Amino acid sequence: MSARPELRALTSARGIAAWWVVLYHLRVSLEGLPPAAETVLAKGYLAVDFFFLLSGFVLALSHGERLRATGLADVPDFLRRRVARIWPLHAVMLGFALLLLGVLRASGRATPDFSLPALPAHLLLVQAWGFTEPLCWNDPAWSISCELAAYLLFPLWVCAVDWRRRDARIVLAGLAALLLVLHAAFAIRGASGLGDDIRHLGLIRCLLEFASGTLLYTLWHRWRERRAALACFGAAALIGIAWWFGAPETLTVPAALAALLLGLALTTGRPGHPLDGVWLHRLGEISYATYLSHFLLWFAFKLVFVHRETIGWPLAMLYLLLVLAASVALHRWVERPAQRWINRLGFRPERSRLPARRSPRG
Repeated sequence: MSARPELRALTSARGIAAWWVVLYHLRVSLEGLPPAAETVLAKGYLAVDFFFLLSGFVLALSHGERLRATGLADVPDFLRRRVARIWPLHAVMLGFALLLLGVLRASGRATPDFSLPALPAHLLLVQAWGFTEPLCWNDPAWSISCELAAYLLFPLWVCAVDWRRRDARIVLAGLAALLLVLHAAFAIRGASGLGDDIRHLGLIRCLLEFASGTLLYTLWHRWRERRAALACFGAAALIGIAWWFGAPETLTVPAALAALLLGLALTTGRPGHPLDGVWLHRLGEISYATYLSHFLLWFAFKLVFVHRETIGWPLAMLYLLLVLAASVALHRWVERPAQRWINRLGFRPERSRLPARRSPRG
């Protein structure tokens, strides 16, 4: 059995999604933004739902079979690798936030965005677990906190049921059930949008979409030799149209994103695929650094350069170039070296004889 090739289109899609989040946070400060662009960018928080689905898919692809084969013996190694992937850069950005706190206090300004009582929970990446306010310090990190909870539960989830042995209709029913539970949870809280009430709904949003992503992997595993991609893209389009005409966002968008992700996975590697290009793929490789750094960089950028409520396109382009440069630097000099160093720490259990999986870098 040979190692599977990387699903490059999914890596590229993650890069595009990360920049959608960047522009989502920038949009309210942009002068002369056309209404159509404002409408699109205002939905940038939905990129996080794509991240959750993609994360479940990638981990099922790269680690699911190994965890099942070893009877959970690989769980410590798996968790160490996941912490190595997400925590070092998070810690560096918290350090940058502390620097910003010092600057603000030295200049006599208020610091409501940097709550010291909340700092321990943020440092431990449990801020979205109900212990404290998740949207402070580095706001986008709330979703990384939720991802950590999903990582802890993932080995139990994949070992409880081997969905690859189930009929495709059962897998689809399971996927539908997860998405319906997600919609019901938001309805119970009276939330109409997926970005609402992150403190109470962010974690359940992540766990259900992450689990849905693992089922999408099962469908990809079953259908990857068939021509099912067109049906997936068609389903995504139809569900998107239903959303446009007023169907609930919390019901339609996760389903549309799931269909889109599966369609991309089924088509990646085909000649001429628009998301298989080198530059888009590179944006995907550095997307975690983009996602985790852009918010605090915007906070610092405004302190230095922005002295009114809105900015023009020259300053906006300068900020976007700053985010791109910081993403490259953080990925190269912080994220990757720290990940390699932590992965070398301690005793490493004997590896399974199963072939390694290559996947979008998760």
